[in-house]
Amino acid sequence: MAKKKKDGKQPEAAALEVHDLTVAYRKKPVLWGVDFEIPGGQLVGILGPNGAGKSTLIKAAMGLLPLSSGWVEVYGEPLEQNRHRVGYVPQREDIDWDFPVNVMDVVLMGRYGKLGFFKWPKKEDREIARACLDKVNMLPFADRQISNLSGGQQQRVFLARALAQESDLYLMDEPFAGVDASTESAIIDLLRDLKEQGKTVFVVHHDLASVPDYFDWVILLNARLIEYGPTREVFTTENLGKTYGGQLTVMAEVAEALRKDDGLEATRNH
Repeated sequence: MAKKKKDGKQPEAAALEVHDLTVAYRKKPVLWGVDFEIPGGQLVGILGPNGAGKSTLIKAAMGLLPLSSGWVEVYGEPLEQNRHRVGYVPQREDIDWDFPVNVMDVVLMGRYGKLGFFKWPKKEDREIARACLDKVNMLPFADRQISNLSGGQQQRVFLARALAQESDLYLMDEPFAGVDASTESAIIDLLRDLKEQGKTVFVVHHDLASVPDYFDWVILLNARLIEYGPTREVFTTENLGKTYGGQLTVMAEVAEALRKDDGLEATRNH
């Protein structure tokens, strides 16, 4: 919770703050006592092994799962008061792709929070939806049934739906999973564009080699919070060893990622 500075002015609230966040399934904790606060305007990677609670963290922050303890604040207010400022991109496997709906209808769903109950999308909403589809290069598919798209195309459509929400904070659950290289490149360009607009984006991510290039901050999880902070400070071999339990293949990926990043930085400095 934001505290007053000595000069009496209120500092800018964290984009997302969680305190003592605990989530349990059938009385077995999946996340335990997680605390962090992340400033606005950052691209944040959420990292950890399978079963570490990464998706659980995203869903709990969205209010989609009950909390056993703790609280979540968005820009200094309880989630319930600022939910309209949060956009969500779920995992592809969480979606019923056989539901009979076309691409435009899916993206327009992102406008419902702005419309309120029992109101139909207006011309302006359709124009915003079209612009969002254009940003992810899916406008030509606006009338296509969602079930007839490739995995990468489906992911682009759900990104367009999140963009249509015109949120300040985005929570994305593995948006890079199962997509081709061109889609991954398009997604990271989109995330960087959101950052340029002052938005904050949290991304559940698995590819450690791309972390230094993609994210400003990282959150390392393994049921508990291992560490969080700016990527250059936190994304270290030591911290990832604590997070992943010293898995050799993971540590090799980390060492390679850090080596490449250091080499790139040295090139920039010459």
